[in-house]
Amino acid sequence: MYFSQLIEFISADMARYGYTNIFKCFLVVPGFRFTVYLRISKYLESKNKMLYVLAKIYVRQMSYKYGIDIYTSTMIGKGFYIGHFGGIVINGGVVFGENVNISQGVTIGKINEGKLKGNPIFGNNVWIGANSVVVGGVKIGNNVSIAPCSYVNFDVPDYSLVMGSPGVIVKKNYRKPGLG
Repeated sequence: MYFSQLIEFISADMARYGYTNIFKCFLVVPGFRFTVYLRISKYLESKNKMLYVLAKIYVRQMSYKYGIDIYTSTMIGKGFYIGHFGGIVINGGVVFGENVNISQGVTIGKINEGKLKGNPIFGNNVWIGANSVVVGGVKIGNNVSIAPCSYVNFDVPDYSLVMGSPGVIVKKNYRKPGLG
């Protein structure tokens, strides 16, 4: 990752929170602050091993402080948004597209064996409601909403609304407000 890409990603994240001043957003929004440190740590991984180790330790400290457990190995696209912090656990092998919203209490994890072995892969413009669980080698399409308290262990096509535990696709061709 180049420095210009780092700035581009952080700017896109900040825009999702509705701020134009990075310092104000950084001071006011814990989810943004955590994401900035996570992105800086990821950037330093290939640039400076000593600074990377220090940044990774700091990300762990922030993880304990805010209750957000996201590893630097997690692939996160532009416009990442953590709506409310606390109780968020995301496996390091997860891949997120652009403009993904995460709410409090979300768990996204890996299954180690069986037909669902692997980590979830998310498309663009995905909203994951509070206390939802997404596990296994599943693909979540673009423009998907996962309702609060849902359990998803299956592929979800584009423009879908998933609800329930176990999760069920309750609406296909679902158009979220403002996302087309």
